[in-house]
Amino acid sequence: MARNWIVVSLLCLIVMVGCRNRQKAHVLSQNEKDMVGSHAAGAETWKPLIDESVCRLLAKSSSTIHQASHTTLNGEGGPARSVCFVGVENRSSEEIGDFKEQIYEHIDSLMSQDPQFRMISRRYVEAAMSECRCRPETLVLPAKQRELQMALERAEQPFDYLLFASVTSGTTTSNGDYQRDYLLTLELLDIHTGESQKDSAMLRKGYT
Repeated sequence: MARNWIVVSLLCLIVMVGCRNRQKAHVLSQNEKDMVGSHAAGAETWKPLIDESVCRLLAKSSSTIHQASHTTLNGEGGPARSVCFVGVENRSSEEIGDFKEQIYEHIDSLMSQDPQFRMISRRYVEAAMSECRCRPETLVLPAKQRELQMALERAEQPFDYLLFASVTSGTTTSNGDYQRDYLLTLELLDIHTGESQKDSAMLRKGYT
């Protein structure tokens, strides 16, 4: 009797463990909201931050583009800025994982849809940065800018502007719960004048 009880108990335990480890998934429809990350930022955080920061930078840039003398003409006969997007720096307290790649691609895609910008292909940029051994934080130095510019000119991809993106965060803790403020900042740097245009977007998220 005792032996049968042990066998039954083991079978129940196996079934419980199997059910607990079973994972399901479904494709979200267009009208379903993004899932909210329980321990870190996810799609619900990065998508609105990207949309808002890019929108603000484009609006600010459109009012000054006609003042720049080193612009080319776009397909519509208007001025276009040749931009080298050098990557996304994560300075937050979280590891953002594969979202770093999506943040880059989303920003690059949104910027390239605006006729005032001509975005240099990421493949050219990464190859040139690897050749020059450049990191985003060193490209504020004129010497490094010239190195990168020469490398891209050899590939017939000259640029006049550098685009930087950075992610930062601030955490407020209250009795075990905490709020994290996520900030995505975009900076467009004119390598000829040293002037920059910067804009950002913030999103607050609570964790319990």
